Amino acid sequence: MKTAEINFKITLDENNLPIDIQWTASDAVGGGKSKAIMLAMWDEKEGNTMRFDLWTKDMMVDEMKQFFHQNLLTMGEAFMRATGEENIVEDLKDYCAHFAEKMELDTPPTN
Repeated sequence: MKTAEINFKITLDENNLPIDIQWTASDAVGGGKSKAIMLAMWDEKEGNTMRFDLWTKDMMVDEMKQFFHQNLLTMGEAFMRATGEENIVEDLKDYCAHFAEKMELDTPPTN
């Protein structure tokens, strides 16, 4: 059996707002810097999702729109792998296209 770790180091300003986000992972070479994190965990005891959504003060609105769009798309991909529910994933892709259009995002076409 193997274990792995992902660590986040969040630097906060005097108002406890994130100004720097650094991450490392035991299975990754190096680590990196990020402007935002969306972390969701399933609490099996409570039967609900716990979330941590953080972003730095220098995350631009256009970057946030792209970040959300890409998260929605990748959530659909993960849901497809986990459940095989093709129809609802196609609906989510349609919504993502609508989201991109409404947010005026430049996105590559999807298949």
